[in-house]
Amino acid sequence: MNPIIEQVTQRIIERSKATRKAYLEKINAARTKGPMREVLSCGNFAHGVAACGKDVKEDLKSLTKSNIAIVSAYNDMLSAHQPYETYPRQLKAAIAAEGSVAQFVSGVPAMCDGVTQGQPGMELSLLSRDVIAMTTAIGLSHNMFDGTLMLGICDKIVPGLLLGALSFGHLPTVFVPAGPMPSGLPNKEKAAVRQRYAKGEADESQLLDAEMASYHSPGTCTFYGTANSNQLVIEMMGLQLPGSSFVPPDGGLRTALTDFAGKQVSRITAQGSNYSPIGEIVDEKSMINGIVGLLATGGSTNLTMHLVAVAKAAGILIDWSDFAELSTTIPLLTRIYPNGTADVNHFQQAGGMAFLIKQLLDNGYLHPDVKTIVGEGLEQYTLTPVMTEGKLDWVDAPLVSGDNQVLTTADKPFQLTGGLQLMAGNLGRGVIKTSSLQPEQLVVEAPAVIFESQHDLDSAFQAGKLNKDCVVVVRFQGPRAIGMPELHKLTPPLSVLQGQGYKVALITDGRMSGASGNVPAAIHLTPEAIDGSLLAKIVEGDMIRLNAITGELSLLVEQSILDQRVAVVPDLASSRIGMGREMFGSMRSQLSGAEQGACSLFAEG
Repeated sequence: MNPIIEQVTQRIIERSKATRKAYLEKINAARTKGPMREVLSCGNFAHGVAACGKDVKEDLKSLTKSNIAIVSAYNDMLSAHQPYETYPRQLKAAIAAEGSVAQFVSGVPAMCDGVTQGQPGMELSLLSRDVIAMTTAIGLSHNMFDGTLMLGICDKIVPGLLLGALSFGHLPTVFVPAGPMPSGLPNKEKAAVRQRYAKGEADESQLLDAEMASYHSPGTCTFYGTANSNQLVIEMMGLQLPGSSFVPPDGGLRTALTDFAGKQVSRITAQGSNYSPIGEIVDEKSMINGIVGLLATGGSTNLTMHLVAVAKAAGILIDWSDFAELSTTIPLLTRIYPNGTADVNHFQQAGGMAFLIKQLLDNGYLHPDVKTIVGEGLEQYTLTPVMTEGKLDWVDAPLVSGDNQVLTTADKPFQLTGGLQLMAGNLGRGVIKTSSLQPEQLVVEAPAVIFESQHDLDSAFQAGKLNKDCVVVVRFQGPRAIGMPELHKLTPPLSVLQGQGYKVALITDGRMSGASGNVPAAIHLTPEAIDGSLLAKIVEGDMIRLNAITGELSLLVEQSILDQRVAVVPDLASSRIGMGREMFGSMRSQLSGAEQGACSLFAEG
């Protein structure tokens, strides 16, 4: 093992001893020797099977067959989730063929950040993760089930499903992906149209045509944002079938993988000889493997919050210092938009997950001795699925990359360190995605320009007020302020300013996610402005230094001056009322800081 990875892992194990022990005791107490439903009363059981057919009723009544819960984020507005429409029937048939039973137990909400970008609904996006977790828990609370299948892909949906599943950590759980849409308009061309529109050189019709040519069919969006980062990380953690993340939705291979997922979960229940509950699979080493995968590919910064919350749900304590230390030693092995011009289909064609995992595993960057849904050891994830004479099989990863401009080897990385840096200083702690930045962008020292809305920045840009070197501060965007929306309206104008030769950076307590582009952005800043932090005391023209090489984020103002300043909280009512936001006030007030997972699910906040 790489010594830094070993060191960080051991530190997390030691730090988490008490909480991990308590979690394992909790899930062990929830186990039963037979099917879970045997603890139900006759009336409980009758309600649970009332809608089933006669044969299924008899199967469940016999207490000899496993019952698998299906939880789905299907809706036909989200392209990534539209393919799930037919999955429950398909999975039930596959599970029946394996000698078990399945019931569809819960549909969870699934919103699309792409639809809500810049809209009031985006302020519910992060909150939806915790709602999904609770919805999952409610579905599983019937205690009818011996295993679960989780159908979800996108931004807050997979983390929410995972949080909910870990609250039932005694149940084996398999995540079932649906795959990316075919490649559309190349990402570089789409970004160019967005920038031309921001400069007034393209009209709305041209922008709409470009967007619809990029996002054009069922399947996951193909850029390497949070949705595809979710898929990669979940597979690295051993919770999806090997090589299943980026297989297209249509075709025999996807159908065969979905069938196999249903059969596999029924094989690892307590009724079999290979009981593999999710609470044991998700341990300190598997969490490290997920983080390594994220860093080695320059994945979404959203996962720096989600993985903290997921780990905590399993009794494991991690923080951004762990991410930062791991990033110093993990090589960057992929170039996928926004870290390059390729998309996830090109990554898949170049060798995909099997090639990536083999490179990381062979060079000591991953823990091999982990439990997965397909058995002991991560070595099985160096295999790639294929159809051979109409049957599903797994073969060795390719020996060489199919495109070394998209996927490279550990001895010839795109950069020597991972795609993430911890930023810290008198302004607090945040993260910056460095994998898409050029060397000349890594250090910016310039006067502050302050906004309390991404829409206000856009207006200032259109008026020509930002044509200068500046550090743009967008504050009061954090979890407890307005739910921590993503701020993608910032990217096109800041990219234009940068392209005009200005030194530009962004600081915010909001989010930018995996599609943040090539502007240096220190995001997720904590403590957030609404807590009266120094972020709330910056005034226009203050000098700020952002150094993504050293990780320094400093307000260059004398302490004696800062001591005289008082934080003034703006009126946030317009972001707390309307579009359903008023219903989430109590949840919003309970959200922890970004480094603690921005989560409302844990009693201590």
